[in-house]
Amino acid sequence: MREIFRRYIPYVKDYKTQYIFVLVGILLTVAATTATAHIMKPLMDDMFIAKKEEMLYFIPLALMAIYLLKAIGRYIQSVYMSYIGQHIVTRFRELLLEKIIHLDMTFLYVNRSGELISRVTNDINRIQYFVSNMLPELFRESLTVLALVGYVIYLNATLAFYSLIVVPLVIYPLLLIAKKLKKYSHRSQAKNADVVTRLTEVFNNSEIIKANATEKYEVERFSVQNWQFFRINMKSVYVGEIVSPMMEIIGAAGLAAVIFVGGKEVYEGKISVGEFTAFLTAVGLVFQPIRRIGSIYSKIQDAVAASERVFEILDTQSRIIDGTKLLQEDIQQVEFRNVTLKYLDAFALNNVSITINKGENIALVGDSGGGKSTFINMLLRFYDPHEGEVLINGVNIKEFNEISLKHHIAIVSQRVYIFQDSLAANVAYGQVIHEARVHEALRLADATSFVASLEEGINTLLSEAGTNLSGGQRQRIAIARAIYKHSSLLLFDEATSALDNESEKRIQKALDAYTKDKITITIAHRLSTIEHADKILVMQKGKIVACANHTELLKSCEVYQRLAGEFEK
Repeated sequence: MREIFRRYIPYVKDYKTQYIFVLVGILLTVAATTATAHIMKPLMDDMFIAKKEEMLYFIPLALMAIYLLKAIGRYIQSVYMSYIGQHIVTRFRELLLEKIIHLDMTFLYVNRSGELISRVTNDINRIQYFVSNMLPELFRESLTVLALVGYVIYLNATLAFYSLIVVPLVIYPLLLIAKKLKKYSHRSQAKNADVVTRLTEVFNNSEIIKANATEKYEVERFSVQNWQFFRINMKSVYVGEIVSPMMEIIGAAGLAAVIFVGGKEVYEGKISVGEFTAFLTAVGLVFQPIRRIGSIYSKIQDAVAASERVFEILDTQSRIIDGTKLLQEDIQQVEFRNVTLKYLDAFALNNVSITINKGENIALVGDSGGGKSTFINMLLRFYDPHEGEVLINGVNIKEFNEISLKHHIAIVSQRVYIFQDSLAANVAYGQVIHEARVHEALRLADATSFVASLEEGINTLLSEAGTNLSGGQRQRIAIARAIYKHSSLLLFDEATSALDNESEKRIQKALDAYTKDKITITIAHRLSTIEHADKILVMQKGKIVACANHTELLKSCEVYQRLAGEFEK
């Protein structure tokens, strides 16, 4: 836990002014709590026993002043600690998302989206409760205990010994409980991630669920995770809720000792009734914050477990190390030089060498798993080669700053990504929207007619994942997005699979003129998409087994002959 506190220091130190106000609020609260015990002496001795009339006015006014002071202190403390907590957590959400989204694609593929969403939402919320509520309460209650312990010792050291001797008995079982709670908290948060993952899968695959009438099946799968989550949480409750009754029993034992020993001293005339009442009140007030500290300490383990999960992500290093060199000119040449990439002991690319120059249109064909998508992903630096080099304009791609590199690359992938935003914002994704450029990109993507039919045109709000569009319309927007970027390297991975033949021909014709001064690399399963390519790379098991144009490959390459026959079907 000490390590987690240390990790928070760089974030917490930015709130010095707010913490000064928090400290003022805590001191007011602690002073008022101590004064509550102290006022019991004049209440008993002067007001009830000595029957001093002026005390009838002084004591009620003093009590009102004490509780007003306490209320002001609590308000100041609560407001500023909530501000600190909310602010830190808001920063943490951004930091965590920024870290996750900048990690390499291997990390994002290996970790489930539900797991990552759980880290950004559930784990961060648990940290918020810790920073906003538990931490200030722990500090306040600790100060309160110190002040009241000091006060009871000042009143009567002998009685203080008998009343507080039970406190050390609390510490050992509390540490054991905290250790067990931390283990349960880790399991609970991991299981929460499983629940979120299951929900994410259900919502992302709703069409296939409906098509197969598997609603009951999915609910049953979710139910398993959901009730496992319930059982783990109840284990935490069974253990965590022991703290409060345990503290109650120990506190009662302490008070019983005080009443017995203190009562004898009152009978013997060693202390007054007022002193004993003030002491008894102070001891009672001591055990309240001690009980709360025990409860808070046990609950803190949940936040510590969440913090460990969050810092685990923040400490993760990307396998892709960003370069420093800026790619300022257009991409004139792409070269794969003896590139080898392994994935799970299998070759995704195996000693691939090829040079592609400006103006060339290259097509990639081959069986599934042949390495076509990996070839494209290497240019985007989703992965770095285990052996060999990928060069852009004669420079190793690793040397380039990734932002400057990707500014020159546009991709249309197999899966079309549509964001919940306007159509124009989807086309100009991440860039300033220029309406004339948006319309031109849509024209080249053969999307003008369907956009014109929309009531708000390019300002139409698209639904999440583009559910208010057809598959072909989504694909046209994806192509328009690549065109709008005006990059010098275009990557098309099954870019026209959702389009009919006529639409594909129109787009292909428009793109032929647009891509004359660019490098175009296309993966396709349609003969019409690739037969006019300058070069066609035939890939099998990560290797380039043939490289020529369509006519030459039909004559010389049996693999291509088979693939071409499949394309025509």
